[in-house]
Amino acid sequence: MALIADQALDAALSYIGTNCENLYICSTEPTTFAQASSTYKLGVKATPSIGTPENGTSGRKIVVAAITDGTVSATGTAGFVALTDDSASLLLAVKELSATQAVTSGNTFTLTEFDITIPDPA
Repeated sequence: MALIADQALDAALSYIGTNCENLYICSTEPTTFAQASSTYKLGVKATPSIGTPENGTSGRKIVVAAITDGTVSATGTAGFVALTDDSASLLLAVKELSATQAVTSGNTFTLTEFDITIPDPA
C-alpha cells in the first residue's frame, strides 16, 4: 500500500487553482493544450473560480464554481471541460461532463460546480 501525504496532493491541486487562466468546453477529450484551446474548443470561461484543496470522498479535491456566463464560440456538443494555464500553454486538468451539452455559437453556456479530485493511493 502506498501513502502520499495530503500536503503533497494539496500542492498539486493548489497549482491548478493558482495557475488556471481559462476553462474550455470541448467536443472531444483533449490531451494537449492546443486541442483544448483550439482544436476541440467550443467555448471558454476566463478565470473560473476554484476553491482551495479539501477532503473528497476518496482523496483530495478542489471545487470549480458553477459557470453562468461562459462564451460559446462554435456550435457542437460539449462533453469535456479543460482547465488551462494559457501563459504557459499548459493543459492542467480535463474532466468529462456528467451529461453532454449542446451549444450554439454566439450563446452562453452554464455548468454546475464540479470537483477535480486526486484519489488516495490504493
